[in-house]
Amino acid sequence: MRYFANMIATPVPFVRSAAIAALLGATMLATPLTAVAQSPAAKTVAATETKGETVEQRITTLHASLNITPAEETQWNGVAQAMRENAAAMDKLVATKRTTPPQNMTAVQDLQSYQQFAQAHVDGLKNLTAAFSTLYDAMPDAQKKVADQVFQTSGHGPAASKS
Repeated sequence: MRYFANMIATPVPFVRSAAIAALLGATMLATPLTAVAQSPAAKTVAATETKGETVEQRITTLHASLNITPAEETQWNGVAQAMRENAAAMDKLVATKRTTPPQNMTAVQDLQSYQQFAQAHVDGLKNLTAAFSTLYDAMPDAQKKVADQVFQTSGHGPAASKS
């Protein structure tokens, strides 16, 4: 669990942050939770809130990084919509979880809360992967290499594990 929370909070270069943010789909802009003894779930919420970038900014950044052409806009719109849906789902989950302060949660409740965030992350990745696969399949090989580079430098590919 600690890896997941730390992975979200790690500062990253511009393109890397755009890809990670796109995958996470979180758009929390409210004040982060900063209690010293936060639960893992609360740390996840705080980490996603400190990104300081809206989903629309991430969509714009990723669009530019991937060099989306006018012919690819239809497929891109599916990716952008998946990102918006993922952000909305995470916003809803965060709002729900804020009703119970972490210090009032039992250890089991804390783990269940963390599980819900992890599940939302997995569901969001499935949603985004399906949409992105359609776009990726429509890209010419040179552009696929650009996309591969964007995601490899985002901490999810072989190049990232060497850094």
